[in-house]
Amino acid sequence: MKIRVIIFLATWVVAAFALASGANIFHTEAVRVETASYEWILPKGFPMPRVPKENPMTTAKVELGRYLFYDVRLSVNQTTSCATCHRQELAFTDGRAQAVGATRQLHPRSSMSLTNVAYAPTLAWANPSMTLLERQPLVPLFGEHPIEMGMAGKEKELPARLKAEPTYRKLFNAAYPNEDDPYTLGNITKAIASFVRTLISGDSPYDRYKYRGEANAISTAAKHGEELFFGEQLECFDCHTGFNFSGPTDAAGMAFVENSFQNNGLYNLDGKGAYPADNVGTLEITGDPNDMGKFKIPTLRNIAVTSPYMHDGSIRTLEEVIDHYSAGGRMIKVGRLSGNGHLSPLKSNLVRGFEITAQEKLDLIAFLKSLTDEKFLSDPKFSNPWKNARERP
Repeated sequence: MKIRVIIFLATWVVAAFALASGANIFHTEAVRVETASYEWILPKGFPMPRVPKENPMTTAKVELGRYLFYDVRLSVNQTTSCATCHRQELAFTDGRAQAVGATRQLHPRSSMSLTNVAYAPTLAWANPSMTLLERQPLVPLFGEHPIEMGMAGKEKELPARLKAEPTYRKLFNAAYPNEDDPYTLGNITKAIASFVRTLISGDSPYDRYKYRGEANAISTAAKHGEELFFGEQLECFDCHTGFNFSGPTDAAGMAFVENSFQNNGLYNLDGKGAYPADNVGTLEITGDPNDMGKFKIPTLRNIAVTSPYMHDGSIRTLEEVIDHYSAGGRMIKVGRLSGNGHLSPLKSNLVRGFEITAQEKLDLIAFLKSLTDEKFLSDPKFSNPWKNARERP
C-alpha cells in the first residue's frame, strides 16, 4: 500500500507542476491539435507528446520518415529496414524471441513494441540514457554490439544511396525546404523520429468502453479481468500504470519525468540474483550490482499480438506470463539457466506472487486482449509506402 501511495503522489506532483506552468497535458475528449504543419489526432485520455524544439513536427517530415522506416537501403546489405524488426501487424514488434540483424546475427533481446513510443521516457530495454527518438536510430544503424543495420563505417554511403533514389528528391526537399543539401544523417534520424512519434494507439475495445461509454465494447469476462488487473488481489497496475499501461510516461508540459527499470525475478542463476551474462539489464550501463536484471516495463497495449514476452522472448504465451507473476518469479529446474527467480534478493518487491483461479486467469486474459487496437495494426498511414511506388527497396 505504501508503494501505491508513493506512485499516486508522484503522479499528482507531476500534474501539479504542469498545471502550475499553465500546461494542459491531458484531454477528456479525442482532440485535434495542430502544431507547426502537423495535426495531432489524440485519443481521449492521451496527453500531447513532447516534441523537441530542434525537430518540430511537420507532415512532410513524417512522410519522409515513413519511407525511410521501410527502406532496406538503410542496412549494409540492403536486406533489412526498421520495419523488419518492427512490423505494423505485430504492433511494431517482429514475433521473434530475439531479434536478427542484417548480417543474421542473433541479438540477446527481442524487438520492443513501438506502440505509443512518443510517450516513452526511455527507449531501450536496459539503457537509461537512451531518451531521445532523434538519437535512437543511430544505435541500430551503426551499432556493432550487436550488429543490426550494419552501417558502421558507411556514414557517407547512406546519404549517397538515398540521393540515388528519385522518390526521395521531392520528399527530402519538402521536409527540409531551406537546405541546400538535406541528405544529412541528422535529417534522416529526425525524419524517422517524426514518423515513429506518430505511432499512437488508443482505439482498442477497452478504450471505447472506458473512455467513450460503449458499455458492450468489451465482454463481461474482460470487465471482470479489468477488476482483477486494478484490484488488490493481483495489483498488476503497480507496474503497468496510466493510459499506456506501462512504466512512467513522458508528455509535453511535464516538469520532470521518472524512469523505471525493474527486476521481475525472471532468472536467479547463482542464488544471488544473477542473470545470463549477455543480458544483465541496466547493470551493463550503470555498473551498479543492484541493477542486475533490471529492465524497462513495456506497454501492455496490443499485448495479444506481441508475443513472445519479456526482454528476451523467453515466455511464449499470456497464460505463462500470468503463471510467472502468480509464482512471484520463475522457477527453471534444469539446464544452464536453472534457478528460482522467486528467491532472488534483487527481485522487485512489486513482484510478490498471488493466487488466481483458472476462470480468473481467463478473465484477465480477456481484459488484456481488449487492449488490442485493430485499426492501429492496419492503419494505412503507418504502412509501407513503397508497396505502390515505382521502385521498391
